[in-house]
Amino acid sequence: MIQIQQWLLPPKPLTLPLNHHYHRRRSLPRQHFTKKHPLSLRVYNCITNTSEESSSSKEEGVKNRGYPFNEIEPRWQTYWDENKTFRTPDDDQHLDMSKPKFYVLDMFPYPSGAGLHVGHPLGYTATDILARFKRMQGFNVLHPMGWDAFGLPAEQYAIETGTHPKTTTIRNIDRFRTQLKSLGFSYDWDREISTTEPDYYKWTQWIFLQLLKKGLAYQAEVPVNWCPALGTVLANEEVVDGVSERGGHPVIRKPMRQWMLKITAYADRLLDDLDDLDWPESIKEMQRNWIGKSEGAEVEFCVLGRDGQETDSEIVVYTTRPDTIFGVTYLVLAPEHPLLSSVVSEAQHNIVEEYIEAASRKSDLERTELQKEKSGVFSGCYAKNPVNGEAIPIWIADYVLGSYGTGAIMAVPAHDTRDHEFALKYNIPIHWVVTSDECSDDFEKPYAGEGVVINSSSSASGLNINGLHSKEAAVKVIEWVEKTRNGNRKVNYKLRDWLFARQRYWGEPIPVVFLDDNGETVPIPETELPLTLPELDDFTPTGTGDPPLTKAVSWVKTVDSTSGKPARRETNTMPQWAGSCWYYLRFMDPTNSIQLVDKKKEMYWGPVDVYVGGAEHAVLHLLYSRFWHKVLYDIGVVSTKEPFKCVINQGIILGEVQYMACKDHDGNFVSADSIDALGEHKQERIPEENVTKSGNSFVLKDNPSIRLIARAHKMSKSRGNVINPDDVVSEYGADSLRLYEMFMGPLRDSKTWNTSGIEGVHRFLGRSWRLIVGSPLSDGTYGNQTVAVDESPSLEQLKSLHRCIEKVTDEIEATRFNTGISAMMEFVNSAYKWDKLPKSIVEPFVLLLSPYAPHMAEELWFRLGHTTTISYEPFPKANPAYLKDTTVTLPVQINGKTRGTVQVEVTCTEDEAFKLASLDEKLSKYLDGKIVKKRVYVPGKILNVILERESTKVGSR
Repeated sequence: MIQIQQWLLPPKPLTLPLNHHYHRRRSLPRQHFTKKHPLSLRVYNCITNTSEESSSSKEEGVKNRGYPFNEIEPRWQTYWDENKTFRTPDDDQHLDMSKPKFYVLDMFPYPSGAGLHVGHPLGYTATDILARFKRMQGFNVLHPMGWDAFGLPAEQYAIETGTHPKTTTIRNIDRFRTQLKSLGFSYDWDREISTTEPDYYKWTQWIFLQLLKKGLAYQAEVPVNWCPALGTVLANEEVVDGVSERGGHPVIRKPMRQWMLKITAYADRLLDDLDDLDWPESIKEMQRNWIGKSEGAEVEFCVLGRDGQETDSEIVVYTTRPDTIFGVTYLVLAPEHPLLSSVVSEAQHNIVEEYIEAASRKSDLERTELQKEKSGVFSGCYAKNPVNGEAIPIWIADYVLGSYGTGAIMAVPAHDTRDHEFALKYNIPIHWVVTSDECSDDFEKPYAGEGVVINSSSSASGLNINGLHSKEAAVKVIEWVEKTRNGNRKVNYKLRDWLFARQRYWGEPIPVVFLDDNGETVPIPETELPLTLPELDDFTPTGTGDPPLTKAVSWVKTVDSTSGKPARRETNTMPQWAGSCWYYLRFMDPTNSIQLVDKKKEMYWGPVDVYVGGAEHAVLHLLYSRFWHKVLYDIGVVSTKEPFKCVINQGIILGEVQYMACKDHDGNFVSADSIDALGEHKQERIPEENVTKSGNSFVLKDNPSIRLIARAHKMSKSRGNVINPDDVVSEYGADSLRLYEMFMGPLRDSKTWNTSGIEGVHRFLGRSWRLIVGSPLSDGTYGNQTVAVDESPSLEQLKSLHRCIEKVTDEIEATRFNTGISAMMEFVNSAYKWDKLPKSIVEPFVLLLSPYAPHMAEELWFRLGHTTTISYEPFPKANPAYLKDTTVTLPVQINGKTRGTVQVEVTCTEDEAFKLASLDEKLSKYLDGKIVKKRVYVPGKILNVILERESTKVGSR
């Protein structure tokens, strides 16, 4: 329990010090808050609102709000902060490791200058609900926050403004931290870390040295995405349509000597261990596809000379479909293939060079885009198909990548869509060698599936696979190429080694030196870590391809401490991915200066139980983290094979719906359903107040025949649809924002922001507040008491409460937060019908509300007379006895016609049911004074009362 200090509590009989309007009227003695407790004076000032700001303007604001969140929320945020309410002990003396643990983590945010928008708190609120819930269930909870703060954006801002990236990074972090605290997230801020701090990246550098020792870090000359304007190498995902994602600068492909990490050595383990993870199947499938394990064969195609004779050059291709080898009608080399210069004829030389230059300006993503039109050039040379001796042309095309397989493919246009398009465009022969039962006579379109092999035999080579199924044929071809030494069986991966160097200043220095006399690479001793960044005033690109760190001449020139020889430091820095690969481990032991993480703490806290973040990190960040974790597992630093037990991808919050009207060339509005016939058209944004809904469409209010385009977009500055959470908190409060983001829909789904929607949850919180505290006074303020009474609850109240407990508990555990909120709304609706509100019913409800709306819950808990924070109170448990339905709604018929219903106990007898019907206001008018002839009663189903019909004599009046 975290005890609320006694100096926070006023003298009796006042029990609740936290209503500022109350204490402005009945002053709390200042001497109660002594110099002995400086925090108490600050809290006193907060409670009594002694600042100049606390006057009539604030009173007016309270009148216009559903409840006084503007007082409650800052007060409890101050309390949590000053009392370190959510601090997780990091020493054995205070951390009871016999208790169960729960490690819940948000994906490392990058602190940009723009601050948060309302999309960011979606995942943060979900993890906070889980953290608060587990604390209340008795778990030791680790819920930390930190910053992934190295990288290109900060460096570019430094170049543009002349501000040191460290300065802007600290400023951005401060802004993010302030915003997160304003939302009441229960982070342990004592564990806050930043990748830019030397005490942190010392251990990033240490991990790099372990990779170097194991032969998993090496240097190689590889083609990279080089951006001359930014002066750095970019990752594939940082290049869009041939230009840099940041700045829109042209990007070219060029070979550079780079540090690489041998992630391919862990390909099988990264693939196999996915099966045991509680991750979304879509994410696991994306990783499987990225790793791209395939089994097939490497086949050698001999290059032919101008005279048609075999040369010493061979083109090795990798194929997963050896069964189609008789259908090969051309080979394709990647523009960066190392053999290219030796297989291009003199006549084609200039054309090929131009094509290679054009290809260098495209990203890998552009080159392999399935929808794009294929392009290529003929090399002027041929190769020999080993299975039938045919001479086949060698082409160069950018849809083949030098980084995948061997950088060459055997093209089978009859059985591959890309090859088929290419063959049609360049008039290359197409030979069908596989047929299926479904399309045995259709030789117009490519067939990529398996089937029965045809047209696949050669007496010269002795290979005949006709009539075999594809799988059998593939096995026979592989046996043949191995026997004739034309190739071998091969397992291949799409996964490439990790390019681990950037030509940037703002990144972790790579801890190696190169000896001046022979260029030998020497790791710096671990005792000399961290190798810190030198101070630089000029971060601009050198223009030569050399990194900005080359400008720090006195830092670059050094001496190898082991040999005493002159040396120079590595001037490339690590990519931004480096610091975010292992931060989850440092949170377990953030101040350890002796080791990366204490083994005992790692064994207790690891792995992360729930990891929440965006799907955009599904592949690279998660894959890189898993790779580093497995290396650390192999060297005994961690005790688990995987870092994250459960991964949850929250959906995206889109900006508010925008309504666009189409206009023709004359500026007249036209309906959106006719724009295809119009061709080109203009669009004009229409304010929401001028829009109405008609059926499933939105139309102009003034002209319903004009259908509009209604669309929500991802929040961005350029679209002007970013919602600042500060504005929402100011108007509705943090608890309302938290609740609304959870109530919008399932956590994993994308949803559209609607500011009017937040008013609904704000009203719910207001109703909950007034239900417990009572109606406001005439001036809009509230007294410090509650309306809860010390009386025994009714059976109906107990049932309503325990149904709510069961539902909220189940929905939090299943991360279905929206339906948990619905259950609490139903409870409040029911509670408003009760004459009295027993305290034993109110308190469990406040506990249920606490993970969702922690500020209000803390305030209500205090008002209910408690002197400890609600954060560690036991979460309510549903009593099964109150979950059973003991009453049923019984239909009552009079002479076979249903006239109403009555609520009866399940065990109700016929006499009891009839008595209840007789007492019912609606039914009694049918029964009073009537003679009952017969009663038909089916327990729990129906009561039918047969009355004697009144006789009327003919002719009587």
